[in-house]
Amino acid sequence: MANHLDALFAALSDPTRRAVIERLTTGSAPVSELYAPHEMALPSFLKHLGKLEAAGLVRSEKVGRVRMVHIEALPIAEAEEWLKRQRRLWEGRLDRLSALAENIEKDSHDG
Repeated sequence: MANHLDALFAALSDPTRRAVIERLTTGSAPVSELYAPHEMALPSFLKHLGKLEAAGLVRSEKVGRVRMVHIEALPIAEAEEWLKRQRRLWEGRLDRLSALAENIEKDSHDG
């Protein structure tokens, strides 16, 4: 699981790849449409798609002469679950820290 999350977060660390994922949340798209808004050479863009595909975030398929790219929801859901667990962990720690600070403040006023 950790290696999978490492690949996922590494893939999402780039703004071009995040833009592709964001676009794909509205539906599948041909590579040419995904590539159009980015100012880079097509081979460079295809490397970005390759990283997204290697991380399991997207899959592509040839439909006639067009390569269509589709988003894969499961890896995103797994990342969301990991983030939720981290949030609960840190909220618990912050709650304990806040209680400790309140106790210290109360003790300083009592003493």
